[in-house]
Amino acid sequence: MLDVLAEVSISGSLGSIGYGLAAIGPGIGIGIIFGNGVQAIARQPEAYGVIRQNMLLGFALAEALALLGFVAPFVFGA
Repeated sequence: MLDVLAEVSISGSLGSIGYGLAAIGPGIGIGIIFGNGVQAIARQPEAYGVIRQNMLLGFALAEALALLGFVAPFVFGA
């Protein structure tokens, strides 16, 4: 039985598994950014412009991390 298990090999791209795990962080971060932004706008509607600008900037930075996580396995992989 152990001989059969020893011969089983992992096939496929580990980079795609790594990207799937790496996408969890930016996904959570984007949810937190927009959730807190909506709360801030509800509490202080007169600051809508500033809050929206900061929300979009935070979203762009979090999304850039997700894209870097997608590209890194292709660049550094063999």
